[in-house]
Amino acid sequence: MARRDLAVLAVGVAVAAWLVVRSAYGSLPELRWWLPVPLGVLAVAELLGARTLRARLAAQRDRRPPAERGAAPVRPVEPMLVARLAVLAQASAYVGAVFAGLWIGVLVHVGPAVSRLQAAGSDTVTAVLGVVCAAALVVAALWLESVCRVPPSSRDEAGPEPTARP
Repeated sequence: MARRDLAVLAVGVAVAAWLVVRSAYGSLPELRWWLPVPLGVLAVAELLGARTLRARLAAQRDRRPPAERGAAPVRPVEPMLVARLAVLAQASAYVGAVFAGLWIGVLVHVGPAVSRLQAAGSDTVTAVLGVVCAAALVVAALWLESVCRVPPSSRDEAGPEPTARP
């Protein structure tokens, strides 16, 4: 997945969110600080999953013996698990980009209004937290996706094999 696609998506959603918030800010419900927290929780879960998967895949590639001086045996990694995690990572990256754009759009409207609107102060804190959590989700998803990639084999690095001529 291209980072450019995620950036374009975030910018487009940010513009749309800014327009909506600008026209309907007075009628929106209060933005509570905990609204973006699920994005942060998902980002932490994906970071931990990527770290664990990377360690398991490295151990499997190294073909370590089942027990090295008190180390726990390495469980093999199911290929379908890696495929599912790759799909989760791609979906999470897009979700994170959408929410980053949404919170940026809110922040662009409420940030400058802190001095003249009472509710804008707490909404600014929520929007900043939202941008941070959404960006963390995008970063975690991109890392998880990179962990799920199959490394090139030595045969791929050497280039294509010459074909025999008849």
